[in-house]
Amino acid sequence: MTSENPPSDPIIWLLIDDRAGNRSQCVGVAEALGRAYEIREISYGALSAIPNLFLGASFCGLTQASQELMAPPWPAAVIGAGRRTAPVARRIKKLSGGGTKLFQVMHPGSGVGDFDLIAVPNHDHFPDGPNIQKITGAPHGLTPKKLSEAAEHWRGRFDDLPGPRIALIVGGSTRRRRFTETMARELAEQASRMAKSAGGSLLVSTSRRTDEASGKALVEGTTVPARVFRWGDEGENPYVGYLACADAVIVTGDSMSMCSEACAVPVPVYIYAPDTLITEKHRRLHEELFEGGYARRLEGTLEEWRHPRLNAATEIAQVIAEIMEA
Repeated sequence: MTSENPPSDPIIWLLIDDRAGNRSQCVGVAEALGRAYEIREISYGALSAIPNLFLGASFCGLTQASQELMAPPWPAAVIGAGRRTAPVARRIKKLSGGGTKLFQVMHPGSGVGDFDLIAVPNHDHFPDGPNIQKITGAPHGLTPKKLSEAAEHWRGRFDDLPGPRIALIVGGSTRRRRFTETMARELAEQASRMAKSAGGSLLVSTSRRTDEASGKALVEGTTVPARVFRWGDEGENPYVGYLACADAVIVTGDSMSMCSEACAVPVPVYIYAPDTLITEKHRRLHEELFEGGYARRLEGTLEEWRHPRLNAATEIAQVIAEIMEA
């Protein structure tokens, strides 16, 4: 097949959509790779709901404005995350005459053979294959360097709070599960008990998925000294700063990305995961993190222990570099 326009080396396109977890994974891998990249912000139309098996290699799931961004010169490689980016990546490869390499995080839905590498979490139970890389958790951009920079940036801002300072990272409801006010109160009680028993405090951060009622219940249930940042508050979001400065971390188990990012710091990590909040897939990830020594179940007691830093982005980037240099 003749290329409409040969790939432009060494630019890499990141297909970034509206899911924060997908963005984090793509950017994390690209940063670990250390090569020039451009972000293509994409939005989806109604046709994106069609299974990828029927969409094939196509831009038709994109809005018109996003389709206009898909134009030559084509990149040397594309990195995408999630099912909906896969048809877009495959179409780019086809238009480039096969010259653009495709790297995908998570199951692409179909067209597995079109991808040079597919990085899938162990908990997805995806079949093995020559272009399949199995990973623990979700890749992200919280490298030791970024965390060190964040620790320096936020240094001294939490000195009014007694240590140990425990970061409380809260997600919320998903399509299949609801984070209720009862859960929020229970989480606040357990986190407060942990901090109080150690004579410490909480660094609380909610997310876009934390609804108003559960966020309010969480704050009202916190009974120890705390710094609270609720999603949408004015000022700089301290999420990375909390993780970088924390002596321990508590994270809700509804987000694979948040659990993986929490384990990027080597301090004790505890996962709050009641049965009614998490899916079986989440449970498999948590068990893998527990077995690997990255995290423990939240039971209200702070213990002293350390674990390796977790970031699958480094592993994925190493394989991508080998493929691009071959």
